[in-house]
Amino acid sequence: MKLKVGDQVKITLGKDRGKTGKIEAVLPKKNSVVVPGVNLYKKHVKKQGDKAGQMVELPRPLTLAKIALICPHCHQPTRIGYKMDKKNKVRICKKCGKNL
Repeated sequence: MKLKVGDQVKITLGKDRGKTGKIEAVLPKKNSVVVPGVNLYKKHVKKQGDKAGQMVELPRPLTLAKIALICPHCHQPTRIGYKMDKKNKVRICKKCGKNL
């Protein structure tokens, strides 16, 4: 997977289009990521003992097709490429060509 936890991403599709955030979790089997504060849904929680019932907002995973990585150097949404650097595979920005 090209994206990693802690990467800054921008949402390109959906109701949260234009929002940015850092990746909190990566789900490679589902080909998706979790970004806090984005793609929230409300879940009804029943009362348990002394705790009252309430509605909780939880983030849902976003597919990789709906997000774009923001390059830390050029500060633009970009695609990710790879190149070999002394036997190490390094991620590069497709717009400015610098290492991520």
